[in-house]
Amino acid sequence: MKRFFRWLGSLFVPPAGSSTLRRILPIVLTIFLMLVCIVATNNVWEATNATSFCGLTCHTMPPEYTTQQNSSHARVTCEECHLGRTNLGTAIVRKVEYSWQTGTAMVFNTYHYPIIARNMRPARDVCETCHLPEQFSNDTLVELKEFADDENNTLSYTYLILKTGGGSKREGLGNGIHWHIENPVDYIALDEERQQIPYVRVQNEDGSYTEYVDTEVGFDVSSVQENQLQRMDCMTCHNRTAHTVLSPDDGLDQLISQRLVSRMIPEIKKKAVEILSGEYSDQQSALDAIAGLEAYYKDKYNEFYVTNQQDVTRAIDALQTYYKDNFFLDQKVNWQTHPDNSQHSQSPGCFRCHDGKHLTVEKKAIRLECNLCHSIPVVSQGSAILTNIEIARGPEPASHRSSNWIALHYQSFNESCQDCHTTADPG
Repeated sequence: MKRFFRWLGSLFVPPAGSSTLRRILPIVLTIFLMLVCIVATNNVWEATNATSFCGLTCHTMPPEYTTQQNSSHARVTCEECHLGRTNLGTAIVRKVEYSWQTGTAMVFNTYHYPIIARNMRPARDVCETCHLPEQFSNDTLVELKEFADDENNTLSYTYLILKTGGGSKREGLGNGIHWHIENPVDYIALDEERQQIPYVRVQNEDGSYTEYVDTEVGFDVSSVQENQLQRMDCMTCHNRTAHTVLSPDDGLDQLISQRLVSRMIPEIKKKAVEILSGEYSDQQSALDAIAGLEAYYKDKYNEFYVTNQQDVTRAIDALQTYYKDNFFLDQKVNWQTHPDNSQHSQSPGCFRCHDGKHLTVEKKAIRLECNLCHSIPVVSQGSAILTNIEIARGPEPASHRSSNWIALHYQSFNESCQDCHTTADPG
């Protein structure tokens, strides 16, 4: 060993009188080793930023990895969102910090299921590096397909105009759903999932503030501290964009629409949702229950089963894949554990603030209107041809222009518009 170190020393520190080649050799070797280290470090950095490393090697998180791979952000790596796009030095510091958090949690078993992400990077470091908030988005016609839980899996279409909006006020825009991005809106949430929002503050053009308080919570405005406030950004609403977990109802609508499950199978929507909504001790029990559909159709719809056995088998395979992609019993994750704030059908979403209960001191509510973010939905069934759909707001009575009209209507009448507005007389 001493001989090796003596040789190594003579290699990098040539003795006096050495040839020119011997004197240059240490410099060349040093440069070469530095280049090797740089390349190796870069490769290690890139490898540890790969989605497969984060999701399968470093800390195995099946729900997050699986849902990300099935999302529209499948080619966005974990670090691009969780570290943010920034300079190398800052990224290294963040990775060390987050690795310490996850590492100590694993070693000391201080985590619990379901896991909720904390310390997420703000949207300006993540979403806005790809999606320019100043870019105006045109209104979009949205078609939603839904299948009824009857024997024929009756198909209905819901059409609406999604008023995305956005853009800059300098262009005379800054309206629609993305008004919330152009205008400074701060809020306070009482829970980690940000479902309970008792206080909202909007900054006006003159620099003053308008404060809205949930009248049912008893929130004390005088207790508000600046460090409690969270700025509304993309992820206030789009919180599950890369990790969407579909409910059984939505999952079946998607599978049937994509023809992975045949609509011709009698009662398939009803029976599949019923099975997928059940409680199971482990994944295999759930998969076995889904496989039981074959016996159900063989017994109750034998004539159909004999001629369409392949469709039933294919449907079972698709349903089992859906279950494995959306239910994670070991991590206690399913469609109910992480609310999706980009909609308001299965979680409050928009109604966390637009609920008719957030009032100013002048008793003015945050606007709660049917056609604020999208046009009034129009439903079409069967072979009916849809010819009319509201695009712009038409004439309205004074009552409808109230910022709290939906809540007032619900209290005075009912939750439907059909008592006054029919297809024959929409006015």
